[in-house]
Amino acid sequence: MATDVLKTPAVPAFGHPVGVSSEEFRAVMSRLAGGVVLVTAQEPPLDPDDPGAPEGEYAGMTATAFLSISLDPPLVLVSLRTGSRMDDLLDEQPLWAVSVLSESQRHIAGRFAMKGRLSDRLLFEDIPYVRGEATGAPLVGGALGTVECRTEQRVEAGDHTLVIGRVLKARMPSAEGGPLLYFRGRYRQLG
Repeated sequence: MATDVLKTPAVPAFGHPVGVSSEEFRAVMSRLAGGVVLVTAQEPPLDPDDPGAPEGEYAGMTATAFLSISLDPPLVLVSLRTGSRMDDLLDEQPLWAVSVLSESQRHIAGRFAMKGRLSDRLLFEDIPYVRGEATGAPLVGGALGTVECRTEQRVEAGDHTLVIGRVLKARMPSAEGGPLLYFRGRYRQLG
């Protein structure tokens, strides 16, 4: 009795398997709706040995690859482009935060997703936020939820770094409105 064997294309150590281009992969993945968050952190002080030294600036980045991965202990994961400012910062700063953006916060998502943007200090200038108790990172006012985290693990994954964080604090500052979503290359809202 003969059995049919499903043959899969050869997968090189790096790059794409035969028949899968970056454009095709991106097009298929754009069909997956994702929630939009703002990942934030504070740079370490300019001189950590001097308690009077000025604190570092806040940094922020829009992300759609964010998810809960464990309830006990409470863990979340965010995917960062390797070598990005946020990836470099979270490599040296273990404390960070995430604000789950509401549908009315599209302007915030767009502002922190721009390439070649202004300094982060200017981007935070007219956005309401509070400083997180556990991390010192900005928590956006009007967000549907916020979590403050400490990095537990960093995993290299292709051209991204997966940062797994233990949740230190979780809050729901606003229950108003629906979530901001990203689908087919654009910000969307439910309904």
